[in-house]
Amino acid sequence: MTESRQIHLVRRPNGVPVDADFAVVAVNTPDAGEGEVQLETVLMSVDPYMRPRLNADQPLDRPLLGGGIARVAQSRHAGFREGDLVRHGAGMQERFVSDGRGLLVLKPDPDLPLTVYMHALGGTGITAYGGLLEVGALKDGEQVFVSTAGGAVGSVVAQIAKLKGCYVVGSTGSDDKAAWLRDVAGLDAVINYKTSDLAPALEAATPKGIDVYFENVGGAHLDAALPRMNVRGRIPVCGMISTYNGGGEGVRNLFNLIYGRVRMEGFVASDFPHLRERFETDMTAWLKSGQIKYQETVLDGFERAPEALIGLFEGRNAGKMLVRVRD
Repeated sequence: MTESRQIHLVRRPNGVPVDADFAVVAVNTPDAGEGEVQLETVLMSVDPYMRPRLNADQPLDRPLLGGGIARVAQSRHAGFREGDLVRHGAGMQERFVSDGRGLLVLKPDPDLPLTVYMHALGGTGITAYGGLLEVGALKDGEQVFVSTAGGAVGSVVAQIAKLKGCYVVGSTGSDDKAAWLRDVAGLDAVINYKTSDLAPALEAATPKGIDVYFENVGGAHLDAALPRMNVRGRIPVCGMISTYNGGGEGVRNLFNLIYGRVRMEGFVASDFPHLRERFETDMTAWLKSGQIKYQETVLDGFERAPEALIGLFEGRNAGKMLVRVRD
């Protein structure tokens, strides 16, 4: 038996989550039994999709749903050795026992930091890759708009589009993020939607219209993008973050889908298992060559997971938000 901790949701949030919605709970984790492994968490992922789950899907007084990277501390399972790193979806638990289902052994490239396997080479990376190239059916040289382009998904989408020779416009909510997108990621135009009138700014930034709008926000962003869509344009819908905490702006311009013959399609990361090998090869090469750049915000300490989730919706992250539990 090993002393451990879990992050629980103790009440449903009303709007943006607050500290009192969560609790850090002490538990005892049993030793690994026959055919089992005991794992110690190394990194935990914090993502926008977690917020809608808090309304109903996330059980109260149970470990917060989520994924991460863990290290095998004890093994009585033939498929895992002590010291192996694994990806998991077991939620926010400092230590936990598994029968091996849902665990994927990770063999990180020694020339890359482990944290990239939680974003550019992880779930947000395959989301960006599959959403843009398959759902968005991106063609070289097209006109692309990415909302929340400073986030973990949007920043990768925007840079892949640049690698494909596209003209890329991104939106973000701070001058610092806008500067990074322009000066480091190399976008052609960046809009700070908090200091600019979004619709006219987008019109000015997209003189040739938009072929692919990678949608992360909904609301006013979608309303501004719809009139700019070119005929046969595509809108891969990754997220609608403007609605996750309740409220959000209405959309009036959906009629533009009709005469523009615009296709709008939602998707999730698990839609792309057939792309996994190609994605990992491409992304590893892009990261090692410096063609894909990234930002990450890492909070140290298991107990800081609620702070990280709250911070995500208050814009306190640059790029991917992570919690580091141990090295």
